[in-house]
Amino acid sequence: MRVMLTSCGLETKQIEEAFLEFLGKVPEQVNALFIPTAAIDADAIEVLPKCMNDLLKVGIPKQNVRVFDLHQNMSIDELKTYDVVYLTGGRTSYLLERVNDTGFRDTLLSYIRDGGFVIGVSAGSIIFANNLPGNLELLDTKLDVHCEASSYTGSVSFPLIENMKLSNTGAILIRSIPDKTEIIDG
Repeated sequence: MRVMLTSCGLETKQIEEAFLEFLGKVPEQVNALFIPTAAIDADAIEVLPKCMNDLLKVGIPKQNVRVFDLHQNMSIDELKTYDVVYLTGGRTSYLLERVNDTGFRDTLLSYIRDGGFVIGVSAGSIIFANNLPGNLELLDTKLDVHCEASSYTGSVSFPLIENMKLSNTGAILIRSIPDKTEIIDG
């Protein structure tokens, strides 16, 4: 499992380095799936170029980035052709509704279980936590993003007593080998 949950994407050098480590290959050879579905209001739409730039600034060629807006499901075989799935921020409830209603939930979870790499930004991160019914259940806690400070750094064990707070410079890294969840910040 390789999942990176953030408030603001590749905001720091430390997060960028963790992203490249999770990719596990030369960025110039990476195929990325960019999902802007949550960006349905003006503020979220305004941030989309910054999100796309996250992928470009690490060296992924623009022609290797496909935009997919979740109006339908994608087969697991097609999804596996992508090295990373980038879920942008916006309205969490709308994104989760589209993920569930299109059947993409099962496809995405299979992709993750089979070693696929997913990065979430804001709403794209919250769908993996216990904030809303029908969530993707990777974090056994609620997740608050865009906080002044992250509530933890280093390894994290679940269940937590309080919501997990994530600053704009923090990232939650979920790995399956070894089974480990940690927060980096700074």
